[in-house]
Amino acid sequence: MEKFGDDTALLLIDIQNDFCAGGALAVPQAEEIVPVVNELIPWFRHVLATQDWHPADHSSFRPQGGPWPVHCVQGTRGAELHPRLDVPRITGYFRKATTKDSDSYSGFAGVDANGRGLDEVLRSRRIRTLYVAGLATDYCVRATVLDALKLGYRVYAVVDAMRAVGLNPGDGETVLNEMRQAGAKLVVSQDVLR
Repeated sequence: MEKFGDDTALLLIDIQNDFCAGGALAVPQAEEIVPVVNELIPWFRHVLATQDWHPADHSSFRPQGGPWPVHCVQGTRGAELHPRLDVPRITGYFRKATTKDSDSYSGFAGVDANGRGLDEVLRSRRIRTLYVAGLATDYCVRATVLDALKLGYRVYAVVDAMRAVGLNPGDGETVLNEMRQAGAKLVVSQDVLR
């Protein structure tokens, strides 16, 4: 069924329980992207996932003076990928913000189990094109897409496979326009599957 070759990857950003319904930092309608993502996954040979993987006393948490509620704490259910996500097909995992004072929204700050960064792994696999989906459009997806473009990747943002936090009205649309202006191509899943 694979449509895309070795130079292309699907990058799944933080599709974790704490960002979905009932989670500590739930993004509106986040779980609606899971079936869309699952439909995309079989078309890609390379499917890579990022995860927030915070210590319990992470600097971004409100008890430490940060802006966010406690979320995605290492080893908790909240940090796990959504249970309906097609996890067996994921070929690489990158965890980010793993120490108290390290904070980053971008998946490019994450490392795999061998300590290799996302860019290093993509280049070692000769991947040049990324299709990006996940949570949240206006934070970690945005940062990952913009970093990917700066690093020279061709980027497709799959807009029906992402959701925004939307602290301010229109944040999601504003960020999509920012991604487009930076060079990302905005697509919907049916464009990808055609």
